[in-house]
Amino acid sequence: MLGASGAVGQELLQLLQERAFPISELRLLASARSAGQLQPWNGSNLRIQEVNEAAFEGVDLVLASAGGSVSRQWRQAINTSGAVMIDNSSAFRMDVDVPLVVPEVNPEAVAQHQGVIANPNCTTILLTLVLAPLAASRALRRVVVSTYQSASGAGARAMEELKQLSQIVLQGGEPCSEVLPHSLAFNLFLHNSPLQANSYCEEEMKMVNETRKIMGLPDLRFTATCVRVPVLRAHSEAVNIEFVEPFPVEEARQLLKESPGLELIEDFDLNRFPMPTDVTGRDSVAVGRIRQDISDPNALELWLCGDQIRKGAALNAVQIAELLLSSS
Repeated sequence: MLGASGAVGQELLQLLQERAFPISELRLLASARSAGQLQPWNGSNLRIQEVNEAAFEGVDLVLASAGGSVSRQWRQAINTSGAVMIDNSSAFRMDVDVPLVVPEVNPEAVAQHQGVIANPNCTTILLTLVLAPLAASRALRRVVVSTYQSASGAGARAMEELKQLSQIVLQGGEPCSEVLPHSLAFNLFLHNSPLQANSYCEEEMKMVNETRKIMGLPDLRFTATCVRVPVLRAHSEAVNIEFVEPFPVEEARQLLKESPGLELIEDFDLNRFPMPTDVTGRDSVAVGRIRQDISDPNALELWLCGDQIRKGAALNAVQIAELLLSSS
């Protein structure tokens, strides 16, 4: 495993144990800075090793969550050793020879790998779990998404900074962010990934391009606005979906209720719908407030929440590994 000390890496270790993934030997690899540290796992302590080409010898599978530059640096060595890399970064997601997989949506894509399988962006994973069962019933015409992304999407340091800066604000101080470009304490801002030539940020274009690839809909009309919000963990999304024909709300609700990886949370009488606290630390993505778009007879509106670290990253990677194992 590459990147065991990060938030996603820690979740991966927990999930491998929880799901009893068959492992004869687990190697934890990192930079020289982390080499030698001990990592508790499954009742014992594993020593983190410095990553080098020899470290991949005899390895069957590499779960990589150390960032795109690290994945690019070691891809050749990993594949030369005969291992398959499941990569959590954005490095290879749009490569034509790399399958981009959400196991509940396009499991067949795993068989097309040539040594690398990409884990999609967190918001894309959560969204496609909802889009796929609906698209299987009615053809999609257009998708409009607004995301509300927690500090966890920026890593463990951003989560800790949100805690610290919130305390500073509560004590009457002035928050000064070092991890994120602006303080998230009692604040929100448009996603800070680099702006592209079309005035969309990189995060928004990830959603557009990755959703099209996973769904096999290269011409899908899709637009997104991504926002970073003062939530510690779990992302939320407001989704408007236009179909080529009307889609009865009750039919859509029943489809989503029965779909793998989803959980329906909605009580219109109590105005109670999914919240980040409902899904934090949990596998399922919660969906609710499914309703007719009053401006378009062919469109539905809905709301979803999912744990960015769990299903939005680590769990999806482990599920891909389980698919690989079952097909071998």
